[in-house]
Amino acid sequence: MGIDQTEDASMSSQIHSSQLAGGTQKAKTPIITRALMVFLGAMILANIAHQMNQQMIPLYVQSLGANVQQVGLFFTVTSILPLMFQILGGFISDSVGRLQAIAIGSIAGIIGYAMYVVAPNWQFMIAAQSVSSVASCFVSPSFQAYVAEQSSEEMRARTFATVDSIYTVVGVIGPTLGGLISQRYGYRQMFAIAALLYGSAAVIRFLMAGKARRQSASGAGSASGAPERPTLAKLSRNMKTMLSLVLAGGVITWLFIADGVSDIAFTLGGRLEPLYYGNIIGLSNLQIGSLLSILNVTMMVMLPFGGWFADKAGERAGLAIGHLFFSGGYVLMLLSKRYAQLTIVWVLYGIGASLLSPAYNSLISKAVPEKMRGTAYGLFSTSLGLISFPAPYIGGLMWRTLGPKAPFMVPMLSSLVLAPLLWIKLGRVQGRAETAVPEDDPASADYDDRRCEPTDGE
Repeated sequence: MGIDQTEDASMSSQIHSSQLAGGTQKAKTPIITRALMVFLGAMILANIAHQMNQQMIPLYVQSLGANVQQVGLFFTVTSILPLMFQILGGFISDSVGRLQAIAIGSIAGIIGYAMYVVAPNWQFMIAAQSVSSVASCFVSPSFQAYVAEQSSEEMRARTFATVDSIYTVVGVIGPTLGGLISQRYGYRQMFAIAALLYGSAAVIRFLMAGKARRQSASGAGSASGAPERPTLAKLSRNMKTMLSLVLAGGVITWLFIADGVSDIAFTLGGRLEPLYYGNIIGLSNLQIGSLLSILNVTMMVMLPFGGWFADKAGERAGLAIGHLFFSGGYVLMLLSKRYAQLTIVWVLYGIGASLLSPAYNSLISKAVPEKMRGTAYGLFSTSLGLISFPAPYIGGLMWRTLGPKAPFMVPMLSSLVLAPLLWIKLGRVQGRAETAVPEDDPASADYDDRRCEPTDGE
C-alpha cells in the first residue's frame, strides 16, 4: 500500500529492552531514542539505494526485452521467494534479535544489487529481484517490532509517524537521483551507485549487530531481550497464537481482511504505474522518479500529524480517512494527462499513506505480544503476499485486454469500499471488547481487547 512497502529495518531489542522491563516502573520513553536514531542513519543510506531503483525496475526490465504482460509476470514470479522467508524472517528476529536478523537480510541485499548490475536479460533479473527481496523479509519485521518496543502505548502511533517522517528523506532523494542517473548514464550505472550505498549501510549494520551480540554475551541486555535459540516448537507456538488472533473476529481479523483486499488491489496496478506514466502519458525517467519524491516530501510533512491524529482520534479514523485519500488520488490519476496533474495525485497518495501507516502499525503492535511482533509482521506479509501473488500478472492481462487504465480502477474502488467498512467494523469490535472486559478487571484474559494491547504479563 505504498507503505511496503520500501525495505525497512531497525535495531535489536536487547539494546533498549532494559527500558521495557520492570512492568510497573517505566521510565519516560522519548519519541526517538538515540539508538534508533543512529540506526536510522544506516537505514537512510540503504534505502536511498532502494528508492533509486523502485520506480526504475519496471522500465529496466522492459529495456531488457520484456513486454507489459511479461513485466507483470516478472513481479509475480519474483514474489515467490519472499513468501518463503517472511515468517521465517520475523521469527528469527524474535529469537536472535533485531540487529542480527537485519545483518542476515543485508547479505541477500548485497548479492541482489550485484546481480542487478550484471543482468544480461530480463529473465536473469527474476533471480536478481528474488534474491534482493529476501533482505526485506528479515529487515521489515525487525524494524516495525523494534519501533514498537521503543515506544510507550500512548505515544505509539506518534513514534511510528516520527520515525517514518525522518525515514521519508530516502524517498525524497532516491527516486529523483535514480531517475536522473538512469536517464543520463544508463540503468546499470544507476544500480552500481545504488550497490555502493547499500554496501556502506550493510557494513554499519554488521558492526552494530556485532556490538549487540557482545552486549548480550556480557549480560548488558535484559532478560526479555536475550537471544533465544530458534526452534520449530517455538515457531509452531507463535503461529498457533497468531492464527487464533486472525480468526478471532477482532481487530487483527479486520486488519487482515482489509490489508488483504488492499494488497490485491494495489498490486494489480502498482508495478505497472511507471509504465503507464512512461508509455501512455509520455513522462521521462526523471519525471517518473520525481513523483515518488513528491509523495515522500508530503509524507515527511504529514506523518507527524498522521501519528498525532491516530493517537487522539483513534486508529480507525486514520485508516478510514487514509483510504478515502487514496481513492481520490486514483480518480484524479485516471483523469490526468500531464505531469502537473500527476504531482497532485502523488500529494494525495502521500496524505493517505501518512494517515494509514501509523494507524496500521500502532494497532498491530498493540494487539500482539511484544515477543511475537516480528512473527506477526512476517505472518501478515506472507499471508497477504500469497493472497496477492498473481495480481501483477493479472494486472498485465487487464492492461492488454481491457485497456491501460483498467488495472488502476481496482484500487480506486477497493479504497472507496474499505473506508466505511473499517470505520464500522473496527468500531463494533472495540465496542464489544469494552463492554466485555472492564478496564480494572484483574481476572481479564491475557489480551485486553478493549485497548487492543497485550497486558503487562505478556
